Amino acid sequence: MIFPKYIKKGDTIGVTATSSGIVNELKQKRIKNAIKNFENRGYNVKVTDNVYTSDWRGCSSTGKERGEQFNELVKNKDVSCIFSVAGGDYLMEMLEYVDFESIKNNPKWFQGFSDNTTLIYPIVTKCDVAAVYGCHISDFGMKPWQKPVENALGVLEGTVKKQESFDFYESDRHEYVTGFEGYCNDEKVNWVNGRGEEKIEISGRLVGGCLDVLAFLIGTKYDGTEQFIEKYKDDGIVWVLESFNMEDVVLITHLWQMKEKGYFKNATGFVFGRPLMYNTWIEQPYKDAVMSVLGDLNVPIIFDSDIGHKGPQFSVIMGAKAKVTSKNGKGVLEYA
Repeated sequence: MIFPKYIKKGDTIGVTATSSGIVNELKQKRIKNAIKNFENRGYNVKVTDNVYTSDWRGCSSTGKERGEQFNELVKNKDVSCIFSVAGGDYLMEMLEYVDFESIKNNPKWFQGFSDNTTLIYPIVTKCDVAAVYGCHISDFGMKPWQKPVENALGVLEGTVKKQESFDFYESDRHEYVTGFEGYCNDEKVNWVNGRGEEKIEISGRLVGGCLDVLAFLIGTKYDGTEQFIEKYKDDGIVWVLESFNMEDVVLITHLWQMKEKGYFKNATGFVFGRPLMYNTWIEQPYKDAVMSVLGDLNVPIIFDSDIGHKGPQFSVIMGAKAKVTSKNGKGVLEYA
């Protein structure tokens, strides 16, 4: 596994719109403040042309343009890290234009989540380069920075190796008033051990992302799961998964498909984030739906972790070896 160099003051951070662009005035204000915050901390920031643009579908630009602008940042020797500005729905349109050989030859951190799974997953499983499943650059635009944001920068700088669960999280999406809001922490964090264990410890190499996205990557040329889990089978594979908008039947079907493909054969455990939108017509809890598919694997499964759409979230270095601990509703992610 190739790990990009940690970033440091004086480095250049690239910002691009791999999926949706930012046209809302308050959200643009937040992005610009994030850029200012990085500059005040000694970083240079390079923004691609598509960050503040959008078509009628919400895409920042065409798939070709997104791929080309991303490639420019990858090939730019001054750029040490690339942030996505947002998720979306159509990142897959840029994949055919992404220069994956350049990613291997010029390894640098790429960070984003949600639809950015579409890019992170092949970077990790096909290019064998670590990438960060974590907040978009917009979170760095809050005033003042809260601990999760400080942690996120610390992970990229190599100063944060251990992340502890937060006390509260956002139960839903919230509209901006000023554009500088922090997390609206209105629900108590409570990690859940799948079988009611007092304590769970899972060690292995992290891989995964947003299930909504992984479902359509399966079996394509951008899916390197089989080679990844074989190469790192001695480490064990920790699947880190979360969902954006799934019904119980869809969740079960996607997990079943991955299981039947053999993706979980070297799994040492699963860590599920908090689902943003989950619907069921038969009052089937999210945990029960997951356990109905994965329960017979007889590996530990953690739910409601600080990962994914209901922030704040951990910065998960996909491809890294780590230990995840869950006890008394609290959790820890520590890199080896």
